[in-house]
Formats: sequence, C-alpha cells, structure tokens
Amino acid sequence: MHYLSVAEARARSGLRLALTTHVPGPWGEAAKALFNLRGVPFAPVEQIALAANEELRAWTGMRNAPIAIYNREPAVGGWLEILLLSERLGSGPSLLPADPFDHALALGLSCEICGTGGFGWSRRVMLMPAADQEIPTEMRTALSPYGLDTEDRAKATAKVVAVLDALAIQLDRQRGAGSDYLVGDRLSAVDIYWACFSQMIAPLPPEACPTPDEIRARYSSDTPALRAALDPALIAHRDRIFERHIGLPLDF
Repeated sequence: MHYLSVAEARARSGLRLALTTHVPGPWGEAAKALFNLRGVPFAPVEQIALAANEELRAWTGMRNAPIAIYNREPAVGGWLEILLLSERLGSGPSLLPADPFDHALALGLSCEICGTGGFGWSRRVMLMPAADQEIPTEMRTALSPYGLDTEDRAKATAKVVAVLDALAIQLDRQRGAGSDYLVGDRLSAVDIYWACFSQMIAPLPPEACPTPDEIRARYSSDTPALRAALDPALIAHRDRIFERHIGLPLDF
C-alpha cells in the first residue's frame, strides 16, 4: 500500500485515513474494511507506530492511528466515530441493523471488541512489556495508557476470555436461528470488527496476511485460558467474513 505523507494528505480533499504503516493493526484494518464496504474511497496516510508523529498531531490533534479526516471537518479517531462516518458518507446496505434492538446489540458487541477496556485494548495489555523491563522512554510513554502492571495483565486476560465467551454464545444463538452473522441476518459492523481483531489471538496465514514476523509471533502467543476460550466456530466465522466480504490478501 502506498501511503501519503502528512504534507501530501493535507493538500488534498476528500477522505484521508491515517494508518500505521505496513502492519495490520486491528483498528486500522477495521476502518479500511468499513469504508471499502460502504464504497467510500480514501487516501492512506502514514502513521508510524510508537513514534511522536508530530506532523500528524499538529494536523489532527491525535498521534495514534486510525484517524479519518474528511474535507475540512474535524478529524475523528474513535472506532464509533469512524463507523458513523462510514455510514454517513457511504452507500448501499448499512453496516448497522435497522431493528433498534439489533442495532443496540451490534454497537454493544462492537464496543466490547474495540472500545476502551475491551477485547483489543485488553489483548494489547497482555502483550505489553513488564513494568520492570528496560524499554525506551518514548515507548514507555506511548504504552503507559494500557497498563504495565501484573494486576493490569490479570484483568486484561479475564476481559479477553469474557468477550470470547460472549461472542461464542452469540454466534451459537445466531446459528441456531439460521444466520451466518453475529447480529441479525446480514453483515454488520460487529462481524467486521471480530474478523479484524481476531488476528490478535489467531493471525491469518502468511499468504492471506503477510504480518511482520515479530508481530505474528506476539499475536500467536497464548495461554491455557485463551486456548480454552477460543471456540473454533469463531475462527471459522472470521474466515467466512474475510472471504465473503472483506477480501484477501490484506494490503497494508
């Protein structure tokens, strides 16, 4: 994927999407999938992992990817804000169910996957260096919001397991009702989020997602609790979503 510099992106109009370069970050991959599925073209903009990204911060007020900037509107970086932007700018079938209860369920499960303190956040905490480990000051500053203590890690593991259990229960209910999707009878945002975030515990094969070796090794690390909680049906569902809707191989 070709990334624009911040200076190049600022000179353009339309949708610009800041993404961490050359890695399949789950929040970024989900944002890309949302805009692609809603038929919204975007220009990728470079963001460097764990760097200060001063030019990006000066432009958007944010350092971390993904960040969506549409024309002269304020930049948005939260998962929900990006989802709602894709809904507003896009066309075709919505990625949010029309039924109010299914709508609320899709948003709630999505928050459990990618919101603060949710699955992705907690899995990242599990992969953080230990508090007493020697790491550069800049990296420690960037990682500090996620927690580096043993207590944080224990809570994070419990949260990841709880979300996996909830998704497995919901998927089983849906299969019993004859649906291939996590909510309702068609694709919704929660399917996209689970597909992208599942790579944090079960990466796609290299031919489908050429993840850097270091990241693949970290994401593939597991514990007995994770092995017990990861229902194979969730991975089968993930694979169907990529094959039917998102498309492979991933380009980053």
